[in-house]
Amino acid sequence: MSRPPTARAEKAPAREIQLSPDEIAWARSMVIYEDADLLALNKPSGLSSQGGRGQVHTLDELLFAFAKPGKARPRLIHRLDRDTSGVILTAKTKPAASALGKAMMARRFGKTYLAVVAPGAPDPREGLIDKPMRREEIGREAYMRICAVDAQGAETAQSRYRTLSATPVAALVELSPKTGRMHQLRVHMASIGRPIAGDVRYGGALSLGGQTCSRLMLHAVALDVPLAGGERLRITAPPPADMSDFCAALGLETPAF
Repeated sequence: MSRPPTARAEKAPAREIQLSPDEIAWARSMVIYEDADLLALNKPSGLSSQGGRGQVHTLDELLFAFAKPGKARPRLIHRLDRDTSGVILTAKTKPAASALGKAMMARRFGKTYLAVVAPGAPDPREGLIDKPMRREEIGREAYMRICAVDAQGAETAQSRYRTLSATPVAALVELSPKTGRMHQLRVHMASIGRPIAGDVRYGGALSLGGQTCSRLMLHAVALDVPLAGGERLRITAPPPADMSDFCAALGLETPAF
């Protein structure tokens, strides 16, 4: 799920991260769009956007691969969950970061995701999920839970969904969040009895139709970006091979992007 970075996360690290040639090449291989102000990447599943634990670099740190001598690296405009793949946007200049950050907070971005859910198609096959949620912590782990509108810590959360392809076992759905809460799409789909495949945290299946689900089957396929002057830019990233192969094995037809 996509959400703006926290104020603390927007600050640059105290020191420049030293990347290996392989890490630099890997970071650059993710680029799907670039201009004077913007840099968009196709983040793989398993890579933390920010704040990862352990010795593996986060995407935020890998952005040093694009830093010019004496200048800051690009800045993340939003984040994706560690196990979500797809389009993630960065700004190469401070003015662009400021303008895009304000547009993100004002919900002027359009976000489109693909997800495999089970069992079968949601009922109805498309609609709006309007269910508030709040954050809960269990040990070191954070969760989002559906809650009453007047519950303490409740936040408005809205997600649109549309079934693209379905079998009795699973369905491929298009998801469009109207708000940007942590884990929003994952919690909303679970709340209507169609958790996303591979989502252990919220009840997703690890195997469907005899096919092992190797990771969270959630992909940020498109980002509609507001530009100066009222123009808009649509950036897309086709589903990765593991997700396309999983869909094909289940008899789900994936759209072309």
